[in-house]
Amino acid sequence: MTCRSVMDKIYDLTGEESIPFLVHLEISLHLLFCPRCTEELKNLEAVQDIMRNGFFPASPGIEDAIMARLSENAGSGEFLDIPADEALPFISDPLIHPDFPSGLSFRSWVITGIIILVSLSTVFFGMDFENMARSQGSSFLIPVGITIGVVLTCYGAFFIASHLKELSDRFGLH
Repeated sequence: MTCRSVMDKIYDLTGEESIPFLVHLEISLHLLFCPRCTEELKNLEAVQDIMRNGFFPASPGIEDAIMARLSENAGSGEFLDIPADEALPFISDPLIHPDFPSGLSFRSWVITGIIILVSLSTVFFGMDFENMARSQGSSFLIPVGITIGVVLTCYGAFFIASHLKELSDRFGLH
């Protein structure tokens, strides 16, 4: 019996409660004469012990206190102890509270797009781009073009999707 077949059987039988006697005897005899497989089995048992007991740190039993607090507040309709005027800065949905818009402004999107366009077009000034393009040929230029196209297309799609109403109003599209 080879080491590989014994370890495969051990991995397959890990976690099973009842192991057939002949298979157990076969594995035990191999482990008796093979120090490498014995060491690997010890490592496997150590890893299993860590995963069972010590992988996640013990957490304090606070779930009962949390559930009791939630059940107390469920009937009153108030889930936060924060007054409403202090909770408003945390609300970012403009439909809930229009004074706190979410996301970036139109100007921020345009500035970000200009920065992306300038950085993608000037990134090649730092290397000997002409010699590299000549030596590598289209095998270098095609991935560069695809990368630039994908970045600009994704940016444009996100920009248009997030400002669809503003763009349709600005350009008179309905």
